[in-house]
Amino acid sequence: EGRLAEREMELRKREEPLPGRALFVILLLCVSGGRAETAWYSVPEEAARGSLLGNIVKDLGLTAEELSTRQVRLVPEGEKQYFQLDQHTGDLFVREQMDREELCGQSEPCLVRFDVLLEGPLQSFRAEVSLTDINDRAPVFLNKEIILKISETTKPKARFLLESAQDPDVGNNSVHHYNISSNGYFHIYTRQRSDGRRHAELVLDRELDREKQAEVVFSITAVDGGSPPRSGTAVIRVVVLDANDNIPVFTQSLYKVRVLENSSEDTLVAVVSAKDLDSGMNGEIAYSIVQNSEDNRETFKINSETGQIRLKKTLDYEEIKTYEIDVQATDGGGLSANCKVEVGVQDVNDNAPEVTITSPTSSLSEAAPLNTVVALFSVRDRDSGNNGRTSCEMLGEQPFSILSLVGEAYALVTLEALDREKVSRYNVTVRANDAGTPALSTSKTLVVRLSDVNDNAPTFSQAIYNMVLRENKPAGTILGRLNATDADAGENALVSYMLVLTPLGVSAAGSFLSVEAESGIVRALHPVDYEEVHAIEVTVRAADGGSPALSAEALLRVLVRDENDNAPVVLHPPPDGSAAAGELVPRWAQAGYLVAKVVAVDADAGQNAWLSYELAKATEPGLFRVGLHNGEVRTARAVTERDAPRHRLVVLVRDRGQPPRSSTATLTITLVDGFSEAFLQLSQAHAGSPQQEEGDHDLLTTYLIASLCCISSLLLVVIAAFSGTTLCKGRLCPALPNSSARCSADS
Repeated sequence: EGRLAEREMELRKREEPLPGRALFVILLLCVSGGRAETAWYSVPEEAARGSLLGNIVKDLGLTAEELSTRQVRLVPEGEKQYFQLDQHTGDLFVREQMDREELCGQSEPCLVRFDVLLEGPLQSFRAEVSLTDINDRAPVFLNKEIILKISETTKPKARFLLESAQDPDVGNNSVHHYNISSNGYFHIYTRQRSDGRRHAELVLDRELDREKQAEVVFSITAVDGGSPPRSGTAVIRVVVLDANDNIPVFTQSLYKVRVLENSSEDTLVAVVSAKDLDSGMNGEIAYSIVQNSEDNRETFKINSETGQIRLKKTLDYEEIKTYEIDVQATDGGGLSANCKVEVGVQDVNDNAPEVTITSPTSSLSEAAPLNTVVALFSVRDRDSGNNGRTSCEMLGEQPFSILSLVGEAYALVTLEALDREKVSRYNVTVRANDAGTPALSTSKTLVVRLSDVNDNAPTFSQAIYNMVLRENKPAGTILGRLNATDADAGENALVSYMLVLTPLGVSAAGSFLSVEAESGIVRALHPVDYEEVHAIEVTVRAADGGSPALSAEALLRVLVRDENDNAPVVLHPPPDGSAAAGELVPRWAQAGYLVAKVVAVDADAGQNAWLSYELAKATEPGLFRVGLHNGEVRTARAVTERDAPRHRLVVLVRDRGQPPRSSTATLTITLVDGFSEAFLQLSQAHAGSPQQEEGDHDLLTTYLIASLCCISSLLLVVIAAFSGTTLCKGRLCPALPNSSARCSADS
């Protein structure tokens, strides 16, 4: 460290200009596990953009692998970024030209600080860049003509303080010495103040004689120490006065005072006093301030008669901490004396902390892990001591925390898991407080918006969708609509629908139904025949537009409703005429004799398949009758000799659909005499009276009604028992001790 400091002093003493890029890098390594914690660099002011400062990866003891795998950011101390980092090589370059006089004024050294932040894991380092001065400003005299009144009785070697030239540069580049042109009476002497500035004193070489030369005029040149040097010139006009043998004498050669920086304008700073032993005009003293700096001229004023020094404007401890004022007392004869007033500015807590967001995050993923950096900010207080000590806090309950980094840098990081579906935006207010009395604070609000990730699957409004399709409806018939919602946003919330096809007999549900992907509308692909398919059951899926996509499933049941689209089909007698020979009936057949039975079926279901029979047409209408429900053809009366031998019957078979459909069956009946007595008796044994047939039908109807009532009653009893058991388990059991066991035993 000692050698590095000596090297820095040696380079600062050089008078030749620095090149456009940094000549040296001074590193102070606070070694912790072999890694630098602070890097120091030096660069000339107004260095060109792209000038190389050094390789920060090597200077901080990092590796090339760390540079490629970890994100590196430069966090400036202020709002402006003057440097940039090559993320591939680790080289540090100048991003913006810097004016040392604008950034630091007369302060030395002039340091520009920034932090180097590495993520994954989070780690920070401090870097400081020293701006070295270049000779870009020439000395300037505030007054182009300096008038001195000197008595002709002034002895040689007398010294006269001159107005100093102003040069914003520092060090060797500031005012180095003064020269005056040849005049025969004076030479110049350059003195250095305690603050490092140089001022000129005019030394009298030989006595003046007003009668020979009333005025002496010559030029003064202020030359700085730069290379090449710069200079500024003014004219000195010396007015030779008549004899005044007493000069004013100040009561003190040095006045020291302290003033609060928040003192208002026209506040009394100090009172200087001088006495002159002369009388009359030569004893009258006028006070003035020798303008040796622009700051003094703008800040202080003096009452020429009383010597009261007052403020012309308020002071700022953060800009200038100490002022040195040269006061001159001049009597009426032109003799003068000088004293120095040293004004120390006392700091008060007049600056609130400044919060600067250096790296805000416009959007944060809701899936961000814990300790993810949301924003980087710095807190700065221009006051000193306790007034400049700051602390930082976050207002309100938020899922974030503030992590202190190196120096005055902070990071806002996530503290817990985020959920955009619950809160999509946070207004995070950060407040910085100082330790002054009274304490000052500054708040800054950062808006954090959460970006969506696909973490919510779609949700159907129903677990089971029941729809009805009438058979024979045309293709494209709308059966209903599926509805699913997704709590996510954007493409993650776009829901598309599809069928999850499974085998259904020998065909698939996909051949009967379709679902519109965007709207969820369910349509029939083609007409469906109830006689082939009674119901369709298929799984439907809703998938969102995320990557990877999430989905949910529901059950779609489509009941096919029967239509009366099938007419009854006669099985007997055969429609092909194979029974053309007809039926044989003996002439002695009695009433109720069973002649034949018409057998028919209907492919429909329910009422559409209930059949009734009636005699539509007969050769002799009163001879035969047809059973309404069973289709049996019997004799309505006894056959006589007068009846025709051949009869033709047309039986109408009709279903109960709306509208009803029907078919006909044709019977040919022949009356014959050749039946045996046994055949006749057998026929009579099987035959019954019409009243008996109607009684049998009524008995069958009664049996059917009784069976239906029994089944309905049994179903009601089962439903009541199941409801009672569920009520006991769901409501009574949780309210009673040991209720689970009791309910289980009851059930």
